[in-house]
Amino acid sequence: MKKFTDIDSCPVRNVIARFSGKWTILVLCILAENEYTRFNEIGKAIPDVSPKVLTETLRNLEADGLIVRKLYAEIPPRVEYSLTDIGKSLIPVLGNLIGWALENFDAIARR
Repeated sequence: MKKFTDIDSCPVRNVIARFSGKWTILVLCILAENEYTRFNEIGKAIPDVSPKVLTETLRNLEADGLIVRKLYAEIPPRVEYSLTDIGKSLIPVLGNLIGWALENFDAIARR
């Protein structure tokens, strides 16, 4: 247990905290479905996330190097998001978590 007590150097604590937000995993899964995804498409896929929170989630994922934001110099401006290589490497792991959630949802929801 000692390896988890060092706040600054614990990989589990520091990495998991980066995508433990309510919307982060959903955003990553949506981005995994397409090569490029626009902001409004993400918002439509998650209708209960506010634009402000979605923007914050995308900025955090970009800062962590999991996604890339591409801005096109058009009128109106077009912005697309996509997974980086490290973001793509996370998708199989999330797939396992999603599979576990699907298998166990009913049992957990009954409690």
